Amino acid sequence: MAELKIPTEIVTLPSKGLLYPVESPLSKGEIEMKYMTAKEEDILTNANYIRQGTVIDKLLQALIVTPIDYNELLIGDKNAVLVAARVLGYGKDYPFIHNGQEVSIDLSTLEDKVIDESLYVRGTNEFNFTLPYSGNNITFKLLTHGDEQKIDAEIKGLQKVNPNQTTDVTTRLKHIITSIEGKRDQKDIRDFVDNYLIAKDARALREYYAKIQPDINLIYKPEDGNYTGEGIAIPISLNFFWPDSGL
Repeated sequence: MAELKIPTEIVTLPSKGLLYPVESPLSKGEIEMKYMTAKEEDILTNANYIRQGTVIDKLLQALIVTPIDYNELLIGDKNAVLVAARVLGYGKDYPFIHNGQEVSIDLSTLEDKVIDESLYVRGTNEFNFTLPYSGNNITFKLLTHGDEQKIDAEIKGLQKVNPNQTTDVTTRLKHIITSIEGKRDQKDIRDFVDNYLIAKDARALREYYAKIQPDINLIYKPEDGNYTGEGIAIPISLNFFWPDSGL
């Protein structure tokens, strides 16, 4: 019997691979993904994965053919893989409800953000930034899936210690910033974020971060001539993969 094969597609990453170490397969700026099978649908309905909040990551890892370190994936690149997985699994048309009305979009028309490649140093995920109000010089990185996992774990740990305390913003900044005035010790970075980073500077950093982060544009603008808004954020949940699943 001839060997059965599952078709695959090449997915281009919004980062174009520029920020990954040159030895990483991700530095090629593309990855190979297979079409979804019934086995992957089992992942989508796995109660343990759903409860743990890992179901989408388990699905993407099962679909990626290229031998990559999943934790290395930049968040923007992961978003592009997510959309590609939906198209390969259930097609390009995605219906969802917005303000009580059904909207349907063609996912294949979504485009990557335009990035200024002159700001990137190939193989290096680190950027310089001068905080505009304090004048402090910092370096920072764009978060990966692995970074997000560490941040979520730290936030959950802090909430157990003090349920009434919210640390989402400061915890994320502590993982984004890689040095302050040349100091790279985590103790110095955490002390700076907790005691010296003023709100205006923190906001400026977040805005610059969003500006240079490679990503796929997940904002949909209706073609209705009467629509004047900035766009509709495309909802991402289990229903993104299986609209009629009821999950």
